[in-house]
Amino acid sequence: MRLLVAMLLASAATPAIAQDHSGHAMPGAQSPAQTECEQEAARHRAMGHPVPEGACEPASPPGEPVSADRHEGRSGMDHSQMDHSQAEGMDHSTMDHSGMDHSQMPAMDDSTMENMDHAAMGHEGMQSSGQAPMDHQAMDHGAMDHGTMDHGAMDMTPIPQGPPPAAAGSGPPRAADAIWGADAMRASRDALRAENGGMNVFWFQGDRAEYRAREGGDGYLWDVQGYYGGDLDKFWFKSEGEGTFGEKPESAEIQGLWSHAIGPWWDLQAGVRQDLTGPERTHAVIGVQGLAPYMFEVDAAAFLSTKGDLTARVEAELDQRITQRLILQPRAEVNLSAQDIPELGVGAGLDTVELGLRLRYEFAREFAPYIGIEQEWKVGQSADYARLAGEDPNVTNYVVGVRFWF
Repeated sequence: MRLLVAMLLASAATPAIAQDHSGHAMPGAQSPAQTECEQEAARHRAMGHPVPEGACEPASPPGEPVSADRHEGRSGMDHSQMDHSQAEGMDHSTMDHSGMDHSQMPAMDDSTMENMDHAAMGHEGMQSSGQAPMDHQAMDHGAMDHGTMDHGAMDMTPIPQGPPPAAAGSGPPRAADAIWGADAMRASRDALRAENGGMNVFWFQGDRAEYRAREGGDGYLWDVQGYYGGDLDKFWFKSEGEGTFGEKPESAEIQGLWSHAIGPWWDLQAGVRQDLTGPERTHAVIGVQGLAPYMFEVDAAAFLSTKGDLTARVEAELDQRITQRLILQPRAEVNLSAQDIPELGVGAGLDTVELGLRLRYEFAREFAPYIGIEQEWKVGQSADYARLAGEDPNVTNYVVGVRFWF
């Protein structure tokens, strides 16, 4: 503080001229240097520095010149040489730092920052409620550019919490009509609805297209599906079948379904299924398709044939990502029947169970070859029908295929 007073005293650079008129000492006119000294003293008082009254009175005789290096620009004052020991009780929260030129302050390295007593700087007053204390030792002060920090431009306004005020939605609901006209805005709103969920989309996926190596004759399988429509209503089509090379397909079917979204994750589907092999049958279909908890993709449907046969099928699969491109997919399929259907080799109750594991690699999201293994079991009366036909009710398939979509 003594150095600050000395610098302020040195600011009185130009002496006042004292005139003696008949023994009367007239006060000299206040010099510009002395005026600037008072302004600087006022600034430091506003910053909280104690500056005594009369500190700007000239300390040297009127005729003694003051060197120019003692009266440098106050914006370049080296505050690092000032004695702040008297300012321990100062309230820094009321100081206006926006006028201080931090770019002239000497750079501080990590060792200097570590030795600083942050507890004495009063940072605890800056801690907002509910926040943990600041760990200054964990801060990388060396990477901070103090010279370019503009403290005056920092916006410390707290972020508002809670819902927006009622005035935010108090305007007219169709204010743009008053500017552009109702006809122009009607077309814009129609386009907005179409582009944000109202447009129709076509999608097609080959979920399984594979070669099956197995005992008694290698075979093949296809399982494809797709849709055309919007977010709520779609037309779905599905087809699957399998067989042995050199023989007629063992099973083949095609479905056409209307699908309606009944929630964010589920579609209700209803339509028709046509069998393409064996005794000709047409089925009415009703089911659901969507995403079950824990990311299981589920497709479940019940079928009522024109012969009065009631059957059901449930399929579920789960994608387990090993990497962003390598995916392991467990899959299960269960077929059930409400009655025996001897001509189809189907017994009442649980008909067949299939469990498979496929490992695929996505060269692109739209193209992913895979390898895997799948085990099939015919159960109950269905196993008896298979044995009577000379077939093995338990079959292991080693599969190689590709999954694709566009």
